[in-house]
Amino acid sequence: MAYETLLTELRDRVLTVTMNRPDRLNAFTTQMMLDWLHLLDAIDADDDVRAVIVTGAGRGFCAGADLGGGGKTFDGSSEEKLHEHRDGGGRVTLRIFECKKPLIAAVNGPAVGVGVTMTLPMDVRLASEQARFGFVFARRGIVPEAASSWFLPRVVGISQAMEWVATGRVFGAQEALAGRLVSRVVPAAELLPAAQALAREIADNTSAVSVALSRQMLWKMLGADHPMEAHKVDSQAIYSMGRSADAYEGVQSFLEKRAPRFTMKASSEMPAFFPWWKERKFSSE
Repeated sequence: MAYETLLTELRDRVLTVTMNRPDRLNAFTTQMMLDWLHLLDAIDADDDVRAVIVTGAGRGFCAGADLGGGGKTFDGSSEEKLHEHRDGGGRVTLRIFECKKPLIAAVNGPAVGVGVTMTLPMDVRLASEQARFGFVFARRGIVPEAASSWFLPRVVGISQAMEWVATGRVFGAQEALAGRLVSRVVPAAELLPAAQALAREIADNTSAVSVALSRQMLWKMLGADHPMEAHKVDSQAIYSMGRSADAYEGVQSFLEKRAPRFTMKASSEMPAFFPWWKERKFSSE
C-alpha cells in the first residue's frame, strides 16, 4: 500500500500506519484525508490485517490541521452550501468508527486538534511520555470537529471533555492518563513495542469475525437508549457465531489446551444480520 502521506508496514498480521509529514509534524491535509479513507477500505478488505497501530513520523503524532494557508485555513469554498459541507476529519473518524479491525493509537508526540480527535474512535490509545494533547479549537476561533462532540464525552466524560474543550489548552501525557484519554503512558522507546505486544495478543489469540462483531457491538451500543437494544444484537450474534466454525474451534482448542486456529474471514464471513445499524441511516446518506 503506497500513499502520499501515510507509510504502511504489515508484519505478522499487524499493520503499522505512520502518518508521514514529519516536516509539518504530520499535520492533517485533504490528501491525508483521502489517503486515510482509501487505506481504511483496504484494511477492511485484507484478511491478513488483524490489528492496526497508528503513529507519527518524527517527533510528532499529528499537529492538527495544516495551517500553512494562513487565516483562511478553515474558510470553505464560497460555492459550497452549508448543508453540503462535510468536515474532512469527520469523514475519517466516521470511517474508523465503521472499521472491522481494532485500531491502537501509539501517540509519540504532539496530538492537537484533528490530531487528537482522529484517535477518539480508535480502540486503545497509548502515549509516550513525550506526548502532548490539545483540543485547541476555541483558541483558533472554531469548534470541535471530527464528530468529537459525540466521541469525547463518551471516552472521558462530559465534565473532563468540557474542561479541555473550553480552555483549549495543551496538556501532557500524565493528565491525559488521569483523564482517561489514554490507557497507558510509557517511555518513548517502549511505545511501539507496547502497541505491538497488544496487537499481537489480538492477532494470535482471537477470531477475526468475533473481534469485528464485538468492536461494533460495543461502539454502537454507546448510543442505545435501553439495554434491550444490546440484548437484541447479542442474541443474533450469539446465535450466528455459536453455529460457526470459529466457535467450534474456540471450544475445541480450549479443551485440547492448544492455541486456536481460527479460519473465518471478516471480509466475507460476517453474519447475515451485519451491519445491523445501517437500517437506521437517513436515506440521503
